Amino acid sequence: MSEGLQVRGLWASYRRGPDVVRGIDLDAARGSITALLGPNGSGKSTLLKAVVGLVESRGEVSLDGEDLRSIAPEQRAQRVAYVPQRSLLTAPLLVHAVVAQGRFSHRRALGRLGIEDREIVDRALEDADITHLACRPFTELSGGEQQRVLLARALATGAGVLLMDEPTSAQDVRHALELHAILRRLRERGAAILVCLHDLSEVRAIADRAVLLECGAVHADGPTDQIVHDRHITPVYGVELIEGGGLGFRLAQGGET
Repeated sequence: MSEGLQVRGLWASYRRGPDVVRGIDLDAARGSITALLGPNGSGKSTLLKAVVGLVESRGEVSLDGEDLRSIAPEQRAQRVAYVPQRSLLTAPLLVHAVVAQGRFSHRRALGRLGIEDREIVDRALEDADITHLACRPFTELSGGEQQRVLLARALATGAGVLLMDEPTSAQDVRHALELHAILRRLRERGAAILVCLHDLSEVRAIADRAVLLECGAVHADGPTDQIVHDRHITPVYGVELIEGGGLGFRLAQGGET
């Protein structure tokens, strides 16, 4: 039995419009980070939404060899967590309450959070470095802070598969590096991580495998160092890679990078 997330022949569209995702096959194995990359409009975000059932789609999506769509919604929420690029939440819920939403699928109907649930929520707040925001209204936070709250909510689910849409797009350098460290720890625990990224240097820094999309289809799929290469990047992006270009960063005081 295959372990992790498997997508076969996936097509997706919005409200019966033209297909945005066209016949995609990919695997996100447990114990690895798989990056989705491609120009704007290539279908990265739509692919993630199709996997979790937020847009119309057809094709096969399975988890550890089991049809994901045959799993009860509450069980699916315990096994697959989705972190959008931004939240549509408009109610001024406190951050702690937003993160606690990640435990809903583990609770009985109308049940309150148990001691274990509260401990998991507190640990998720700590892992995302937002404990100090726990009593702040979510709607008053910056975009980067809100992204970290959404990550904490996903961590609180305890899911072994994590789908993330450009999680560092609104993060400063330090918090982006801290996110990288979180993803590495999750990988070491056996999680399957599928993450949309724009920054190709970031893809090289954290991803074991890369899937390059072009016009809704897979242009190339393989180990990161083979995909983030001129032979694939130049025809899709219209740019050439400059090895050693740009600035590099690492966490100060011996922090993990």
